[in-house]
Amino acid sequence: MFQELKQSKDFLALTLAHPQYLTESFEFDLANQVHVEVWDTGVIMFEPKGVKHTKDLVLSCAVHGNETAPIELCNDLMTQLLDEQLILKQRVLFLIGNPPAIHNGTRFVDENLNRLFNGAHSLGEGLCNPERVRAQKLEQYVDKFFSGHSGERQRMHYDLHTAIRGSKHEKFAIYPYRGDRKYSKEQIMFLESCGVNTILFHHEPTTTFSYFSSENYHADAFTIELGKVFPMGQNDMTRFIAMKEMLTLLMCGEDLKLPSFDMKRLNLYQVCRSVNKRYDDFEFTFTNDVENFTAFPRGYTLAKEGGIEVKVEHEFESIVFPNAKVPVGQRTVLCLKSADESCLD
Repeated sequence: MFQELKQSKDFLALTLAHPQYLTESFEFDLANQVHVEVWDTGVIMFEPKGVKHTKDLVLSCAVHGNETAPIELCNDLMTQLLDEQLILKQRVLFLIGNPPAIHNGTRFVDENLNRLFNGAHSLGEGLCNPERVRAQKLEQYVDKFFSGHSGERQRMHYDLHTAIRGSKHEKFAIYPYRGDRKYSKEQIMFLESCGVNTILFHHEPTTTFSYFSSENYHADAFTIELGKVFPMGQNDMTRFIAMKEMLTLLMCGEDLKLPSFDMKRLNLYQVCRSVNKRYDDFEFTFTNDVENFTAFPRGYTLAKEGGIEVKVEHEFESIVFPNAKVPVGQRTVLCLKSADESCLD
């Protein structure tokens, strides 16, 4: 497998050739003083040697297998590193979340992987399917990475996705619930420089991958939506140039030259509630082509289930990720209101 990767410089191809697992882990050094470790299928770590690195960066993609633009973006960065085109100055861990779902061209195989983190994989029926097992392993790899060095280090986890439906804001990020910790203006302006100028502040703990890293390792973690879902090879990768350039600067320890925090350059939203499905007859009142961030006025009936109407409670609420087809008990939609900078540091 080492020779296969050494010749191709294509870690995605190696992953898809062995979607379930690798028969062995392996490690090697590149000629430019970068140490590489392959821990599992879809799991590869790069660490510069002889450099005082101050940041630990996790880049994950394919937590949903049909969200292909982030997969292509991450593979391009991995190929550049393996081909020694970049001078790495910070530690970085790449995670290709759900290789079998990539093969299927589907969001998941048995269960939504992004609802199985922070221990959710072992609740209820326990480790009863491959996605639950994979979620547990991905948590272990993040722990191994973030725990691999002592001392003060900035930890970051950018979990890259694309959305099922269109959006009034093409690119946006969910900043997981942080309890008493303030949200980082610097991180928000980093995302703005990546072309992601819309941020949602979550209001409660969740079982997403980004929340796992934020809660357990105090990482600056985000679920980042980079546009709409397209099949592999049909993405317009020019739409992600800014993201790729900023991630490259970050990995290579270059000056990011971030602009000062400016509310005028941003769209900030606070999640005011998550609507969970309670009955099988749950249905939205709006059509399937309604875009993310569409706003509805107070009193508007968003959905109906079990003879009950779900109404807008604030003056206006915008919606994201509406999906009536989820199992009973899971989230059908997030409702948002405008946010100010009082929660930022």
